[in-house]
Amino acid sequence: MTEPVFQRLAVIGCGLIGGSIALAARERGAAASIAVAARKADTLERARQRGFAETYTHDAAEAVADADCVIICVPVGATGEVAAAIGPALKPGAIVSDAGSVKASVIALARPHLPETVHFIPAHPVAGTEQSGPDAAFAELFDGRWCIFTPEGDVDADALAKLTAFWERLGASVETMDAAHHDLVLAITSHVPHLIAYNIVSTANDLQTVTRSEVMKFAAGGFRDFTRIAASDPTMWRDVFLHNREAVLEMLGRFSEDLTALQRAIRWSDGDALFDLFTKTRAIRRGIIDAGQEADLPDFGRPHGAGD
Repeated sequence: MTEPVFQRLAVIGCGLIGGSIALAARERGAAASIAVAARKADTLERARQRGFAETYTHDAAEAVADADCVIICVPVGATGEVAAAIGPALKPGAIVSDAGSVKASVIALARPHLPETVHFIPAHPVAGTEQSGPDAAFAELFDGRWCIFTPEGDVDADALAKLTAFWERLGASVETMDAAHHDLVLAITSHVPHLIAYNIVSTANDLQTVTRSEVMKFAAGGFRDFTRIAASDPTMWRDVFLHNREAVLEMLGRFSEDLTALQRAIRWSDGDALFDLFTKTRAIRRGIIDAGQEADLPDFGRPHGAGD
C-alpha cells in the first residue's frame, strides 16, 4: 500500500472544497489521519455523518494540533481570522496552505499571524461546482484539474515537494506562479465570468417587459448556463470580488472596451467582424476541450431521453 503523504492533515472548513479534500485524502491514502473544523454545528455534524475525518471540532486551533499539513478552506475574507486562531497551535515544520481563489490578499491576511517555524504555501485548486456545503463534496472533484501554488520566494523545497505530492495524489496537476499573476489570470478566467453571470441573471429578473415566468419557461441553454454559475456560494464570491478588486476592475475595463466594439459591429451590420470574432471564440472552446478541462459532449453532457 502506498505510504500517506502526511501523517495528520487538518482541514479548516468542510464545505465543497474542504470536504472534497478530506474525502479524497481518505479515499486515496494521502493522509493517515484527518481532522476537520467548522464553526456551524450542523455543518460539522453533516461532515461527521459523511465520514470526512477521524476528528471533528469547532475549534480550529484544536484541529491543527500535531498536524503536518493544514489547509484553510474558508471564504477569503475569513483567512486572517483563521490564521490568527491557529498560529499559536501550529507545530514547527508544519505546512500551512489554503484553497482560496485569490492569492495576494490571502498572503497579506495570513502571513502576519503564522510563525516563522511553519512553511506557508498558498494554493488554489481550480475546481468546483455551483453547489456548496458538506453535502456537495465528492472525492473526484480534483481529478484532471489544476492546483496553483503561489509560494513566497524563500519557500522550503522539501515542503513544496510534499504539498505537490499531496495534490497529485488527489488527482490534480500542480502549477506554480506569482500571486499577482494568479489573481490576474483568475480574474479573466473565473471571476469576471461569474460577475457577468450574476449581472445578466439579475438583469433578466428586473425586466418589467418580460415576466419571471417567461424567463423560467423559455430559458434556453445560454441563460440556463448563466443561472448555474450565478447559483454559486454568495459569501465566497462576495469575498473574491472584494479581495481581488484591482485585477477584476482591470479585466472589466478590457471587457467593456471589447463589448463596445461588438456593439458597434452590430449597430453597423458588420457581419465580417462578428463572424471573425465568433470563429476565434469557437477555437478557444476547442482548445479548452483539447486541454482536458471540458468533455466534448453535446449540450454540455446533459442527459436526454429518447423522445428529447
